[in-house]
Amino acid sequence: MSRLLIVDGHAYAYRAFHAIRELRSPGGQPTNAIFGFVKMLEKMRQAVQPTHLIVVWDGGLSAERLAALPDYKAQRPEMPADLRPQLDEIESFLAAAEIASQRADGVEADDYIATLARRAAEGWNVVIASSDKDFMQLVSTRIGLLNPNDKTGTIWGREQVFAKTGVEPEQVADWLALMGDAVDNIPGVPGVGPKTAAELLKQFGSVENLLARLDEVKSEKLQQSLRDATAAVVRNQKLVRLPAVPCEFVPEKLAIRPGDRETLRRLYAGWGFKGMLAALGEPGVKQAELI
Repeated sequence: MSRLLIVDGHAYAYRAFHAIRELRSPGGQPTNAIFGFVKMLEKMRQAVQPTHLIVVWDGGLSAERLAALPDYKAQRPEMPADLRPQLDEIESFLAAAEIASQRADGVEADDYIATLARRAAEGWNVVIASSDKDFMQLVSTRIGLLNPNDKTGTIWGREQVFAKTGVEPEQVADWLALMGDAVDNIPGVPGVGPKTAAELLKQFGSVENLLARLDEVKSEKLQQSLRDATAAVVRNQKLVRLPAVPCEFVPEKLAIRPGDRETLRRLYAGWGFKGMLAALGEPGVKQAELI
């Protein structure tokens, strides 16, 4: 069966940038994020062995989410000055390696990744490479997660999601809606953390059932907090769910290809990546894999 690896581009570029603190090209340009991204991608390909691959980038914040919560992701700092120019170079690498890359204006990467994953999972296996906990709601028999924070390299399924959250993948959006998400600046119910949210969903099954049966919540303090935050919880459900967005799914464009060796050679030489350059071998010598 075909296996599609979907990589959360910005997440891995940031991760690479912070993992390698200082690396520059012979011309003095920063290359730490480029180097780290290429090496991480190589490691993922070896681990997952995909037949198809795509890197998805953020195209801006969702207008619908901003309308519902103007402070959505407002606390996030500006992109580091040394990282921004490296994103274009990473795109150049992907083009030379003939790896599909996608960015849609006004579409958050999470939503595009979710839409693509659901479509591909109709006939393929899918692995999403990201540490974003929102993706846990997608996990199924056909969709798994490769979390870079998990050093075991395990592709997460339902068992790992339950171990992490205490809820099933289908309940993850409700779990997030109750406790909020500090990373995205989404406030949850006061006093409700991961454990309490999981316990509530274990008892009631869903946010809808919980809100319809608030009188059954044993703690009066928690019951009142839930009553006061009902509108926020309903709003949060819409914020954390990953809706379908316009998405092109053309398998041929996602297929693993050998890449353009000479362009990669030029890029590696310009960046000063001597090890990668040596791995390409001498000009004119064919090789099955380029990274």
